[in-house]
Amino acid sequence: MNFDANAARSFGPAADLYDSIRPAYPAEALAWLTGDAPKEVVDVGAGTGILTRGLIALGHNVTAVEPDPQMLAKLTAASPGLAAGHEGAAEALPLPDASADVITAGQAFHWFDRPKALPELHRVLRADGVLAPIWNIRDTQTPWVAAVWAAIDSSQGERDAFAALEPGYFGDGFAEPEHRVFSHERLLDRPGVLRLVHSRSYYLTADDALRERITRDVLDILDHHPDLEGKDTFALPYRTHAFRVRPA
Repeated sequence: MNFDANAARSFGPAADLYDSIRPAYPAEALAWLTGDAPKEVVDVGAGTGILTRGLIALGHNVTAVEPDPQMLAKLTAASPGLAAGHEGAAEALPLPDASADVITAGQAFHWFDRPKALPELHRVLRADGVLAPIWNIRDTQTPWVAAVWAAIDSSQGERDAFAALEPGYFGDGFAEPEHRVFSHERLLDRPGVLRLVHSRSYYLTADDALRERITRDVLDILDHHPDLEGKDTFALPYRTHAFRVRPA
């Protein structure tokens, strides 16, 4: 188990930054997770609503659950069409039994205390429902992307997106997952990349000296990497790892 409560609660003070700079999820990935017909969807660890709004746009009735009140306030203000927003955690969902067709977790499942969260997710999910974690992972096959993120730290999300393929990751209450990968990209400039770095838990939980070192190293790469020479903007590629997990 890789649960880190301090890192998991680090995003609230940076809610505006997080919401403005983190990437959305490809619509085709969300359609694969949820299917075509409108469903009762619960988005757990919903943050500022980046995934929530994508699900609403597909026509689903979406309830958001988020433990950080600052993130939840941003979500509710920025997510028209939201069915409900609850302050709560995956380990103790404030929802009735068998009330969700789909439970999503965007960039969040790795923050859950899985031995406690999985029984709760199973309780709230209907027998024919789908647990649907999803992660946007930067494509480090692109050299400048690899250089930037090697200068900081690989995220828990990156590790768990691959760990989710290991047998038993979702516990005894769930079958083994279906998995698909979707590619997309986001156009950023140098300040945008820096803001993205500054929205990560590794940076948010760092002391001042480490934050200064991260910023300095990232700016050095952006200013001197040969692939970025002469460019004001550049595409940051992502590979979105999506999982469909059904109750056993």
